[in-house]
Amino acid sequence: MAGATVQFHGADGQLLAARLDAPDGPVRAYALFAHCFSCSKDVFAATRTAQGLTRHGIAVLRFDFTGLGASEGEFANTNFSSNIADLIAAAAFLRAEYAAPQLLIGHSLGGAAVLAAASGIPEVRAVATIAAPSDPHHVTGLFRDQLDTIAADGEARVWLAGRQFTIKRQFIEDVAEQRLAQKIHALRKPLLVMHSPLDDTVELSNALQIFEAARHPKSFVSLDTADHLLTRREDALYVAGVIAAWSGRYLDGPHPETL
Repeated sequence: MAGATVQFHGADGQLLAARLDAPDGPVRAYALFAHCFSCSKDVFAATRTAQGLTRHGIAVLRFDFTGLGASEGEFANTNFSSNIADLIAAAAFLRAEYAAPQLLIGHSLGGAAVLAAASGIPEVRAVATIAAPSDPHHVTGLFRDQLDTIAADGEARVWLAGRQFTIKRQFIEDVAEQRLAQKIHALRKPLLVMHSPLDDTVELSNALQIFEAARHPKSFVSLDTADHLLTRREDALYVAGVIAAWSGRYLDGPHPETL
């Protein structure tokens, strides 16, 4: 597997840090991976899934959203809408430097983001979500104890995955305005929904709501004993293998066996 560290300008002009994982041989297609809320491109679910996909001839760009990881910008000034804009900027970077992404993959809130962003990337042929919420407002449950403070003071410091972040009122207002179900229904692209019945961060019912909102072709795959973050290597590699096999009928490039 080959790979490269790259940078591109996000929607608001900040430099975003990214990693392009590529197969050793010819590239069948390019994919774009969106990481989970307050995570980074280097979280296990992103790295292992991306690296697993390279074994199937798919190159994957994963990047840190504005204000996270090694990317520039202030996380406190971002929101779900800015994540969508960053995804479209990432697709524009791939389009200009390599080839436009045919496959979008999103984990957790990143899954909701790719569902919302897909209509803005015309070359996309398939979308896959992993443990995604059916409504981005779901993420506010992670800091529900601070919602009154955010409403009254305009912001609050909250703990997420062992780190402190500033959440502003504008973030709450932005996720409340999203109408993701409508965008899923209008997607008109093949959709793969992957979720674990044991997920205690984003309940399985979210997968059902996404699936019901979508039109065919659509597929659901249970991740059985996986946790929300896909911390077990075998779970991430399974996800990569399923996505590669499922998306094969939709991507332009030839199968790895014929390359």
